[in-house]
Parts: sequence; C-alpha cells; structure tokens
Amino acid sequence: MAKCEICNKSVNYGNKLSITRSHISKRTSRTFKPNIRTVKAMVDGQPKKISVCAKCLRSGKVTKA
Repeated sequence: MAKCEICNKSVNYGNKLSITRSHISKRTSRTFKPNIRTVKAMVDGQPKKISVCAKCLRSGKVTKA
C-alpha cells in the first residue's frame, strides 16, 4: 500500500455523507489516499528513490538529489 517514508502517512478510512431531506441519512464508507510521489532524494549522503507525500515535498522535509 502507498505510504510516505518521511511521515508514515498512509490510507485513512471514513464515511461519505449523503444529505437528503435536510438530514444526514445515508453513510457509505470511503478511503482517503495520500498524494504519494516517487522522487530521487538524498538519503544518508546517497541518492535513492523514495516514496514521499506531496506535503513533505512542499514543506522542505526532503532534499532532492
């Protein structure tokens, strides 16, 4: 399964809500998937391909090779 190697973000599960007759009456399950990218980054001084979520890329937690 897809998982970020920096923050360990993975798939989460929740409910999809349907609003009918002004009440939340129907709930079905759904999955929230992380936005995983494969990038070449520096790990222990060596370039290596790792799976990283887009949030970690934007925040600068990964040093690209």
